Amino acid sequence: MKVIRADYAGACYGVQRALDLAMQAALEPGTACTLGPLIHNPGVVARLEERGVSVADEVADIACDTVVIRSHGVTPEVRDELYEKGVNVVDATCPHVLRAQQAAAKLASDGCRVLVVGEDGHPEVEGLCAYARRQGAKVDVVSSPEDVPDDMHAPIGIVVQTTQRREKLDAVVDEIKKKGIEPIVKSTICYATTQRQDAARALAGEVDAVVVIGGRNSSNTTRLAEICSASCPKTFHIESTDELDKSWFDGCLTIGVTAGASTPEEQISEVVLTLERM
Repeated sequence: MKVIRADYAGACYGVQRALDLAMQAALEPGTACTLGPLIHNPGVVARLEERGVSVADEVADIACDTVVIRSHGVTPEVRDELYEKGVNVVDATCPHVLRAQQAAAKLASDGCRVLVVGEDGHPEVEGLCAYARRQGAKVDVVSSPEDVPDDMHAPIGIVVQTTQRREKLDAVVDEIKKKGIEPIVKSTICYATTQRQDAARALAGEVDAVVVIGGRNSSNTTRLAEICSASCPKTFHIESTDELDKSWFDGCLTIGVTAGASTPEEQISEVVLTLERM
């Protein structure tokens, strides 16, 4: 079998930056923890814990000297709690998420009702909603055109979870325009996400099977698997090499490999090497 890696795959700038900051915090004097999992990758979180960087689920649970804010960011209220607690704060929020938070707050301060296109309950989405609400806006989370409320009136502002697909944003915008409203759109989709999605789509159309590497709790990795499945029915989403099953690839001559933005290089290399040895 020939193993072909997607042109763009694996850890993006924001994730790598968060990993570097967490590793540096582990080397500093005192204890360190992250507020929530640093990224949506169980393997990486486990390795950080081995190096002494624990996970605190809530601000009240923090019992360390330094706390690292995860790549998905936090709400402004949580930031306030952290600084009131007096711990050293290392902000590993992805710069693209910070830009989305600022866009949500600006739309709200300009008097817009804010629609957040994304997954309700996702930590990044919770942060975007909180930044808009702090500025007094009414906020709705929509994941599809069907979620767009009926009682819409201008001005409407739209901000997007950074890992969403452009097609989803366009569908929501079209639905609002059908109501006679021209929304103010802040397209905060991360370019790295678009790159990985386009590369995965192209790869899936050229191979017999695709392996998508990344946490099952990772929204961007799940989307890569969905994209690949649309073109290649033999698409398998795994978190580690332990899950690979040789029978999956019976009759396959080419296997594509891609990975979510929260998947570090060593995990990808390990999977590629295992596949090549099959």
